[in-house]
Amino acid sequence: MHQAMRSGFDSLSLMKPVPYRAGLATTTSQLGNFRVSCLSRMKNCSSHALSFPEDRNKHLQFVCYAKEKKHMKEDLVKLVDGLEQDASSGNEPLYQQEVRETGLRNTRRTKLVCTIGPACCSPVQLEMMADGGMNVARLNMCHGTKEWHAQVIENLRKLNAEKGYDITIMMDTEGSEVHMGDLSGETFKIEDGDRWIFTVRKFEGTLPAQTFHVNYEGFAEDVIIGDELVVDGGMVRFEVIEKIGPDVHCKCIDPGLLLPRANLTFWRAGKVIREGSSMLPTLSSKDWLDIDFGIEKKVDFIAISFVRTAEVVKHLKTYVAARSPQRTIGVIAKIESRESLKDLENIIRVSDGVVVGRSDLGAQIPLEQVPSVQQEVVHLCRQLNKAVIVASQLVESMIEYPTPTRAEVADVSELVREQVDALMLSGESAMGHFPGKALGVLRTVSLRMERWCREESVEKPRQLKQLANTLPSQISEEICNAATFMANKLQAEAIFVYTKGGDMPSLLSRNRPDCPIFAFTDSRDFRKILNMRWGVIPITLRFSEYTEENLENASTLLKKQGLMKAGDLIVAVSDLPPNHSNMLQSIQIRRVP
Repeated sequence: MHQAMRSGFDSLSLMKPVPYRAGLATTTSQLGNFRVSCLSRMKNCSSHALSFPEDRNKHLQFVCYAKEKKHMKEDLVKLVDGLEQDASSGNEPLYQQEVRETGLRNTRRTKLVCTIGPACCSPVQLEMMADGGMNVARLNMCHGTKEWHAQVIENLRKLNAEKGYDITIMMDTEGSEVHMGDLSGETFKIEDGDRWIFTVRKFEGTLPAQTFHVNYEGFAEDVIIGDELVVDGGMVRFEVIEKIGPDVHCKCIDPGLLLPRANLTFWRAGKVIREGSSMLPTLSSKDWLDIDFGIEKKVDFIAISFVRTAEVVKHLKTYVAARSPQRTIGVIAKIESRESLKDLENIIRVSDGVVVGRSDLGAQIPLEQVPSVQQEVVHLCRQLNKAVIVASQLVESMIEYPTPTRAEVADVSELVREQVDALMLSGESAMGHFPGKALGVLRTVSLRMERWCREESVEKPRQLKQLANTLPSQISEEICNAATFMANKLQAEAIFVYTKGGDMPSLLSRNRPDCPIFAFTDSRDFRKILNMRWGVIPITLRFSEYTEENLENASTLLKKQGLMKAGDLIVAVSDLPPNHSNMLQSIQIRRVP
């Protein structure tokens, strides 16, 4: 489209109106190239007309005359800049739908993460999940080939570009878990008393009957007769009854469904055995290859499985920054092993966010301790201003059934009441029979519980510790605290925050205000990072040096998308750098013009 526009301008010929769909198939770089091409030809321009449909059914016409070069140049810049701003706002369909259904103040704050698998990987299925409220797509590198993951990433990019969504992509490393083979992609129903062989031997072709492969070479040496093998956090349990060389013969004592590449933990006399995973590195050679793949494919987050220390997180962040200096890739730590609890606060401090992997964690600590550990992680993340995602078995029954159990709904409701940043579907979306319905349950429960908490004032403001250790950051933190208080007191429709990559959006989210937070940024990469934060609606906006113009541009954009209307009360803050000094460190109370 823009090539035709450029060539037409260069030849100084009169063009027919060119279709333009704001925010869909047009990219910022294309518009930037178009602007440069247009302006470079100004001095030779005699007469030219460009037409664009506005709001998909109206046309704007701009006529250039050589004798008015100065005004022509200014007007053309404004026209193209306006198109650029519309073309990159992102996520309009999802938020427009929620505003129509619930009103702005009742839009969903809890973000939803969906693991992509065979049940939801096609373009049509991904669009269905996006329509259903998916904010983040998770790619689990424990399953699938790189070619398969590359195709999913391509489908997601295409969905974002063509449909106006802004789905964030998170890649999850396999980590240091001891796990079984891929079972040729099949699942097995294991019955009580069934006998199976677990072996480290590698077979060419099909495995012998009743045999599973284990990826840990020292497996047979570590276990003894009488030990228990806990599969996938307790989905199935086996007892070791015999050892013959590299083969460990086991009997099922707790029946269940066995999935491909399920993880294994070893228990002896009621305690987990550490020899297995402690002999494996946190990041294996396969993980480093997967990380390189993720950087190449420009994923937005990389999650490290089975983190044990903060040093591993810092090492990966340094590596990612060196390999991808031009764009931000967040690093997420997964808390799913007993070792991670020993260095928990330090791990959270150096990470960009945390996943609470309740299933794997529950296989390494007593089950009754999982709720208290989960609550501790959620509390620490809130205090340290880090995003927290709770995962595993949220609506596990929906892998096979179209409705969740009431206990699962109560579990999800409690997580929403605790105001976690995000909820994550695993097997429910990746391989379940009802991925769309499982996502719908999370969305519906989140909306209803959030609204109930606001109406009943269930969640009292928490006493948050001061994070800042310098005066400028302390001022920003206090401004966010005050802006949240004012927005709640005045019942504002929204908080506006203008940022180039600072902490203000996350500090506002940390306060959990009663209204949504519109975070305007000129960085597409930073917008994807903000997509993980509770209550934050990130939108790309080309900044001006003037406060009034930024407020006007943001208000115009949101009104055009149907997200706000004239007269709505807003609280506006900014952490723009010094060249935007008239907006720095300020709070404004405005009504949308």
